[in-house]
Amino acid sequence: MLYDSIASVLIIIAGLLFVVSATALWHAPDALTRANLLGPATSVALPLIVIATLVHDIGAGSFEINHLVRAIVAIVALWVVLAVASFVMGRALHEVSQEP
Repeated sequence: MLYDSIASVLIIIAGLLFVVSATALWHAPDALTRANLLGPATSVALPLIVIATLVHDIGAGSFEINHLVRAIVAIVALWVVLAVASFVMGRALHEVSQEP
């Protein structure tokens, strides 16, 4: 019961981060700002969802060590891919915005 509550709170926090990011995207003035506003949703909310899944597995009694390894690999892979994608997208949007 406690583990389900913790997992639920993590999912709710992640959902709120997505809602706040979507609202900020709606009000952003240009594409470069919109790309920068995706950071909190992707780099914080998605790992929170992975951690919530891990907490739920622990509470359900189906936890195995490979679940922990997969969660760590998934979170690290998310951060690496998001960093590279954010850099590439930012460069592309910056070059497009610089054209006369």
